[in-house]
Amino acid sequence: MTYMVHCVCVSAFRDPDSEKKEVEGNRAIMPSDRDPGLSAKLLQLVLLATYWGMQIWFTFISSFVMDSHLNRHTFGLIQSRLVPFYLHLGSLCAFLNLTLFAVYHPVDLLDDREAFQIGVYFLCVSVAAVNAQWFGQMTSEIMADMHLMEQAQGLGQDIGLSTNREAYAKLCETDSRYRCLSGQLWLYKLLSSLCNLCCITCNAYSLLYLAESLTTL
Repeated sequence: MTYMVHCVCVSAFRDPDSEKKEVEGNRAIMPSDRDPGLSAKLLQLVLLATYWGMQIWFTFISSFVMDSHLNRHTFGLIQSRLVPFYLHLGSLCAFLNLTLFAVYHPVDLLDDREAFQIGVYFLCVSVAAVNAQWFGQMTSEIMADMHLMEQAQGLGQDIGLSTNREAYAKLCETDSRYRCLSGQLWLYKLLSSLCNLCCITCNAYSLLYLAESLTTL
């Protein structure tokens, strides 16, 4: 009985600083949760680099090259095939990055920097999934419908989006369905582009996080 009272008294009057040191000590003796092996580090680097490379190439290089060398419908056809593959593969890379990071960073051991990083991974996964399942898919479907209507009017063989605008504007004026689809296409392309830029920003920060974690080149 006396021993139990003594334990209760000691627990009640423990120094908060000593408790904090004990928690830090517990964190220090769990290296398996904090120090992933070389294979895990390499896998995360490959996933992040693959996603980042796809984003830069698809967003800032290939789209501008194809737009300036292919006619409107050929460019749209290629985009409708590439965009879903690009978005779903990006979603997979983002999900695997989040999973890999979470496995080696348990929630109860996260510091502020790691908590923010896992939030960045989660945001990237969420936005990429929404873009792949909704915005990107809707953009491709609407574009395919518009191309059929343009072909019926003899349009779509002009190179670049800035040529022959008068003919497309006239089609918008005379065909209410085409005008509606054009407005929807503009909206979904805008939302899809914003999601894509959000994921690019998330991956840029993740690359910065990894660079800051390197001790040497």
